[in-house]
Amino acid sequence: MALIKINREHFFHNLEQFSIKCGSIDKIAVVLKDNAYGHGIDIMAKLSAEFGVTQAVVRDYSEAKEIKEYFEHILILGDKAVVDSSCSFVINSLDDIYLAQKGSIVELKVDTGMHRNGISIDELEVALKLISKKELILKGVMSHNRSADELSSELFWQQKQFAQLKSRVKEMGFSNIRFHSFNSASALRLDCKSEDLIRLGIGAYGYSELPSIYDSLKLKPVLSLWAKRVATRKVKRGARVGYGGEFIAPRDMIISTYDLGYGDGWMRSNSFKPFITAEGLPILGRVSMDYISLESQKDEVCIMDNALNSSKQIGTISYEMTTQLSKDIKRVVV
Repeated sequence: MALIKINREHFFHNLEQFSIKCGSIDKIAVVLKDNAYGHGIDIMAKLSAEFGVTQAVVRDYSEAKEIKEYFEHILILGDKAVVDSSCSFVINSLDDIYLAQKGSIVELKVDTGMHRNGISIDELEVALKLISKKELILKGVMSHNRSADELSSELFWQQKQFAQLKSRVKEMGFSNIRFHSFNSASALRLDCKSEDLIRLGIGAYGYSELPSIYDSLKLKPVLSLWAKRVATRKVKRGARVGYGGEFIAPRDMIISTYDLGYGDGWMRSNSFKPFITAEGLPILGRVSMDYISLESQKDEVCIMDNALNSSKQIGTISYEMTTQLSKDIKRVVV
C-alpha cells in the first residue's frame, strides 16, 4: 500500500507562524477532525502536544476519546453533550440543548451568516435561558465565517454581526466565557491577537486558500504521498495501457505500476488531462482501484507533496485532496 510522510519540521513551522501572529500558542486549538484532515489524528495529536498546543477541535466524541491524553481541553463540533470535564460540546440548535446531559460543558454556536449550523440570532435569548434552565455549563459562544478565504468584504460584515452578538451576550449577564469565530483564513487575513481562540485547521497543515492578492504567512505542506513499485514491463509503441486502453504508448517505453488507487482515496481525475505527480510524471491511463501506471523504474515515487497545487489539477481544494486519503495508508513522521 502507499505511504504518507508527515513532516514534523514543517508542522512545527506552521504552528510557530500562527503562534506569533496570534500572540500566544495558548490561543490556538488545532483542528483534528476527520483524521486530522487525512494526516492521521493520533500522529498529529502527539505532534501538537509536543509543540505545546493544549486545545483541539474534533468532529465527534469518538474522535475526542482517541486523543484526550494529549490535550487539556477538546471542542467537539457535532455530538450529543455529555458530562466530561475535558470536553465541551457545540450546541448547533435548540434541540441540542434539550438533548444535552445536565452538567455538560457546552459552547453555543450562533449563525451570523453561514446559514449552516447554529441557532439564529433571534433565538439567542431563548437559547441562553434554556442553557441555564438545563443546568449546562456555558464555556463559550462561537460562529463560523463563510467567506474568509474569498476576495470579498463579507468577512468584515460577519465580524460586525459577531461583535454585536458578543455585546448582547454580555448584556444578558454571561461573563467568564470565551468568544471565537476565527478559522485559518480569518487568522491569516485579520489581526487575531485580541481573539480568545483560533480554530486552526488547514493552516496548520501548510495551506492557505486565500486569493494571491492577500498577504499570507509562509506555510509549509506537512503531508506527502508516496507509492511503491509493484511491477515493471516494457511496452511497444502503440500498446494500450490499463482499463479501456485509454493510454496509447507514443514510443517504446518502460512503465511500472505503483500501489495507489481510488481504493486508497486517490481521485481518478481525467484521463484526457493526466495528473502530474510531484516528480513530474504523468499518470498513464486510468487510475485503478489499487494501482496507477507511471513511466518510471524507481522503487518509490512521490505522488503529491503539495495538496494545494495538486488540487488545482483536479479542480478541487487542498482539504479534499488530503481528507479523502484512506485511514489504512501507513503514516510516518519524518
